[in-house]
Amino acid sequence: MRVLVVGGGGREHALCWKLRQSPLLDELYCAPGNPGIAEVADLVAIGADEIQRLADFAGELPIDLTVVGPELPLTLGIADEFAARGLALFGPDEAAAQLEGSKVFAKEFMARHRIPTAEFAVAYSAKEARKAAGRLGGPPVVLKADGLAAGKGVLIPGSRKDLDVALGVFFEERRFGAAGDRVLVERCLSGEEVSFIALSDGERLLTLASSKDYKRIGEDDTGPNTGGMGAHSPAGVFSAKEAAAVLDRVMRPAIAGMLAENRRFAGVLYAGLMMTADGPQVLEFNVRFGDPEAQPLLLRLEDDLLPVLAAGAAGRFEAERLSFRKEAAACVVLGSAGYPGEPVKGEPIEGLEAARAQEGVEVFHAGTGLADGRLVTAGGRVLDVCATAPQLREALRRAYAAAAEIRWPAKIQRGDIGRRVLTAAN
Repeated sequence: MRVLVVGGGGREHALCWKLRQSPLLDELYCAPGNPGIAEVADLVAIGADEIQRLADFAGELPIDLTVVGPELPLTLGIADEFAARGLALFGPDEAAAQLEGSKVFAKEFMARHRIPTAEFAVAYSAKEARKAAGRLGGPPVVLKADGLAAGKGVLIPGSRKDLDVALGVFFEERRFGAAGDRVLVERCLSGEEVSFIALSDGERLLTLASSKDYKRIGEDDTGPNTGGMGAHSPAGVFSAKEAAAVLDRVMRPAIAGMLAENRRFAGVLYAGLMMTADGPQVLEFNVRFGDPEAQPLLLRLEDDLLPVLAAGAAGRFEAERLSFRKEAAACVVLGSAGYPGEPVKGEPIEGLEAARAQEGVEVFHAGTGLADGRLVTAGGRVLDVCATAPQLREALRRAYAAAAEIRWPAKIQRGDIGRRVLTAAN
């Protein structure tokens, strides 16, 4: 099979790494890719949001299956364009992708289908948001940009002063642009965050192993939200009973609800959850693999991913479940100073080969580039240092040891990925 992966970050590197292992694979392409992906796939100089050009490329070869990594092309309708040309693609169409493309749509959808989530209100101005925060018992409250904001459009003001500053970010600075024209105001929940990810063919679900990611830039979950600074699988805070409850109360109702609303959802359905004293509550839905959750999950996946995604694109899963190795996998994200704002770029990266040589370690490129033949930083999240081991503690130790081998002047990382989970387990 000829396969095209759309995207150019750490998630897409992990997808290409996994797909490359399939005996069914003949040719693998990635658009636009990155220097790390170039080791396992042929790069195509087309941006992930250039829908027409991607469809032209896929039609000319032709490509047998396209797998979309990031959310933007899905919300722009890449699945619709490919379907119109008779090209197979794994990912939801534009209507279904609104589960991530609009936080307001997602919350109203959950309310219609009785999917547990925090109480909320929609605000079009700072005045409306301030009143809504009071009605919801805040601050603290959670403020979310309605549209896509690369995982950074969430602020959680803890005081009235913080609330005024946060509302200024949305409505005066307009830091999130049009994505912040409408702001979702949510009651603040407490508990442990967990990621629950499943594949759907439109009607059936194949659940992935449990995972947990770490969104905040600073240790002990401080500072602004990011796209993710680390992850591990298993989550370590999620029982089989709780997983069954999420499947019954969240995932199946979501797929059935989308089908009932003529928004048939075929692709990756990701529920970001807060495990509260009252049970699981949905913080958000995403319509693609989590990043960096995909990296440890794909390291643990035993099954050949390619036929599973091909069957999902065709609307008919043949497997009843996915198999995962019993070992644990961890991911530590190495970023560049300034992230999640304006990161330092262009700095030479050293020590990569020493890191990759360590036992159980894989390093996926998230934001790298080439300058005069040297590997340099080219984004906020630069490298995903991942490791597997029989137990989570050892997987984390290996990942951090490998991360210590990699250097550039503006390198940043969290030092507490998995720490709270390990402490709670003792």
